[in-house]
Amino acid sequence: MNSRIIVIPARRGHSNHAEVARTIGIDIIAGRYGEGEKLPGDAEMILLFGVSRPVLRESVKTLVAKGLLSTKARVGTVVRERAAWNMFDPDVLAWHLDAGIDRRFLRDLAEIRLAVEPRAAALAAERRNEADLVLMRTAVAHMGEEPGASEGFAEGDLALHIAIANASGNPFMRSIGAVIEAALRASFVLSAPVDARERDIAVAAHERIVEAIADKDAEAASVAMTNVIFNGLRRHGAAG
Repeated sequence: MNSRIIVIPARRGHSNHAEVARTIGIDIIAGRYGEGEKLPGDAEMILLFGVSRPVLRESVKTLVAKGLLSTKARVGTVVRERAAWNMFDPDVLAWHLDAGIDRRFLRDLAEIRLAVEPRAAALAAERRNEADLVLMRTAVAHMGEEPGASEGFAEGDLALHIAIANASGNPFMRSIGAVIEAALRASFVLSAPVDARERDIAVAAHERIVEAIADKDAEAASVAMTNVIFNGLRRHGAAG
């Protein structure tokens, strides 16, 4: 069975070298250039993209910095193993969305969320203020007003998770929330409940997170967040 789920266009580059880097990056992530594979030589790439040698080299430097490529004398430019890619880089995440995210990517995303978000919810329960709670409740209310399989539902879902990360008071958790925003958005769209009953169940599950945070119950907030992430995985078939 094909594991490809959805393709979401990445933002466009704002310069020649950014666009070339984006195109090569997507080709690497999509597997058109495999791990350990050598890229075509400069002359071929210059002809392919219609750019100058300095533009091509700047593109390669960008991809080296993001962990996708390595360059060695007398070897050339080689695709690095996936474990070396900087998955917190906004461009690398965006290129995954453009290449077409699969179940492996969604599981990986869920695992990092499980490592961070339940703790963020627990900290939010200890540190939140009234303004934080207003933002969280507004986000959940927005979810409840929208059809489950809609962009509006996903936007409300995302707004809640970002509000919780901010309420944690931990700048690292805030930064992680910002960096993976695009990927979270895609995940929420994919895992949205498709019928009214599932939507209501999902909204109630998110309300439990907020109420635990409002009650300053760190343990309950952590458990409720964990349940929401696992339920999302199950809905888009990436659990297990």
